[in-house]
Amino acid sequence: MRLPFAIPDAAGRAFDVVGLGQNSVDYVAVGAAALSAGSKQRLEYFARLPGGQTATAMVACARLGWRTRYIGTFGDDEAGRLSRESLTREGVDLSEALTVAGATNRVAVILVDSRSGERTVLWYHDEVLRLKADAGLSSAAASGRLLLVDCEDIPAATAAAIAARQVRIPTLIDVEDVQPGTDRLLRAIDAIIAAEGFPPALTGHAELGRALEVIEREYRAAFVCVTLGAEGSLARCGGREIRTPAFAVDCVDSTGAGDVFRGAFASGCLRWPEGDIERVLTYANAAAALNCRGLGARGALPDAEAIDRLIDTSCSA
Repeated sequence: MRLPFAIPDAAGRAFDVVGLGQNSVDYVAVGAAALSAGSKQRLEYFARLPGGQTATAMVACARLGWRTRYIGTFGDDEAGRLSRESLTREGVDLSEALTVAGATNRVAVILVDSRSGERTVLWYHDEVLRLKADAGLSSAAASGRLLLVDCEDIPAATAAAIAARQVRIPTLIDVEDVQPGTDRLLRAIDAIIAAEGFPPALTGHAELGRALEVIEREYRAAFVCVTLGAEGSLARCGGREIRTPAFAVDCVDSTGAGDVFRGAFASGCLRWPEGDIERVLTYANAAAALNCRGLGARGALPDAEAIDRLIDTSCSA
């Protein structure tokens, strides 16, 4: 099945992918056993690492060779500087990103079970970091060939998605939960990529296939997908269900796997603009799996060669 939306030509555009949304600094703590109330245990590893949904997706796109721009806000504290520098180092454009005086950057404490790589996330977001939906933001959002948003600032994400759509730039979303304004935002999105709990929460249907069918119809989305971790992904496109298996790797930490999936999905759309959606999904699943080999949201970000090699090896096995 062909990609269900047209990717604009690169000529005359400064960027390939623009991302609007979350950046974070993650305090990652790895324990040898699952946590229980009132327990104590020795940490196997502790680190402070850059992360955040959209910021990580943009770094993934940059590693895969695409011109990327990040739109978001940073605190003017040490964590904000670390987050900002991590994007600059990867070549992500920050000319439309803001540092807010007196603000604490978004942070998360991530507790990782070393036996499985599964994690629990505790986060904090300073309300003064909210983006303002203005003309400058809309112009910046429409400066690429694809726009990816998350739900950190729904009014800003909605304004950006509407602006991009008006000039025929495909819009993608990373969505985890139902919030005020989610309905209006989804109506401006071409490719909805959701966390596992979102489709049932939005539709009331526990069966994921049925929930995706309802979302596809209700929001007239060209593509709807749910990421399923070790089970791969489940998608709908053109009324057809597409199941894509995961790739087996030695999982150290699953943090950031979904963010990398979305970045690699956008990258796959750019790499094969007239290709098969199944190929793009395989590419995204392979990238997400490879990232789980390291600690933190960007601990083992792969390049295109590594993704291609994993896919080729799995196909020949």
